Amino acid sequence: MWAGMLRELRYLIQHKWDLCLVTLAPLFVIVLFACMFYEGKAEHLPIAIIDQDHSELSHKIEEYLSHNSAISIHTITDDPNEVERLINQTQVWGYVHIPNGAEQRLVQAQDAQISIAFNQSYFSIGNTISSAMLMSSVEAISDFSKNTYLANKIPYVEFPTANVKISPLFNPNLSYELYLEPFLIPAILHLLLCCCVAFSVGQELKYKTTHQWVNQQSVFSALLAKNLVYVLIFCFWTWLWMFWLVEIRGWFVAGNLWMILLGQFLLYSAYAFISSTVVLATQNLSKTFGFIAVYGGSSLSFAGVTLPLNNAPIFTKFWANIIPYTPYAKLQTEQWVVGSPIMISMIPLAILVAYCIFYYFIASVLLKKNLKGAEHGA
Repeated sequence: MWAGMLRELRYLIQHKWDLCLVTLAPLFVIVLFACMFYEGKAEHLPIAIIDQDHSELSHKIEEYLSHNSAISIHTITDDPNEVERLINQTQVWGYVHIPNGAEQRLVQAQDAQISIAFNQSYFSIGNTISSAMLMSSVEAISDFSKNTYLANKIPYVEFPTANVKISPLFNPNLSYELYLEPFLIPAILHLLLCCCVAFSVGQELKYKTTHQWVNQQSVFSALLAKNLVYVLIFCFWTWLWMFWLVEIRGWFVAGNLWMILLGQFLLYSAYAFISSTVVLATQNLSKTFGFIAVYGGSSLSFAGVTLPLNNAPIFTKFWANIIPYTPYAKLQTEQWVVGSPIMISMIPLAILVAYCIFYYFIASVLLKKNLKGAEHGA
């Protein structure tokens, strides 16, 4: 097996483009996304305020909005047409509308008719500013009612108001770096791994060197050696990226680090054996790359990470359950962010092991069949 691994390493050294796919390409991906999410989350997003009331209440709302770091007040005006123009030009992402008589209606226990609108076509930005504007506006109205209006009307009465505490769990800073980057890097690297493995096995078939590849090894050892080279290379890049996030950026692992590392090794192994299986079955690189694009490229979307699987169609749930990335995403979340007990993560780990064994066996059978076919052809 060691001879097979050394043979594969010599192949990579001799073929510069293949070498770039396992060196420069992963490095570029890691640097790109590390820079993209370095700031953590978007802040100081521009909004507008339509203040037609010009009251103490509207000043209080403006004050609370200005103190929220997630948003920045771009303009304060009483002209809705001007704000609509700014939204159409995407110079502001939303606005708070305080209509004329809002304070008067509020103190008379009527609907103040204050409204919030935001651009939801940019999903993450829309969610950020909507939460920020709503929270700041509610806090401002509560502050005005308790400390301005009621304090002036009934100064000798302590008037308690209800307080609701909202605490985001496991990602209190709502950082995109902790939310997206741990999923994006393995999702992209496993695609690169699939392409590298498929091309390497495809070259053996194209130039009819499968006998040289297997040589005096068993089929199982030869297949494992070839795949293991790429699995270890991409594991190295993934662990280097984890070092950046954990040691440099400070996103500590709440659970068991070794479970995550083992999960990554099994994830890459499963996809490597899947690529070997497909290219040995089709003996056509174009079809194999097409399969990889559909099967591996859909991993992030169908794993329930960015798009929820709740109430999803049956096909979506079926597809989510036949890709190895889904149990890995669950394992990583449990051990990196949540800090779940190890026994809870044994189920997704066992599923990854099952994927590896199943596709390793199928690929080995197909390789044996290919060798026999080559012998008969000779």
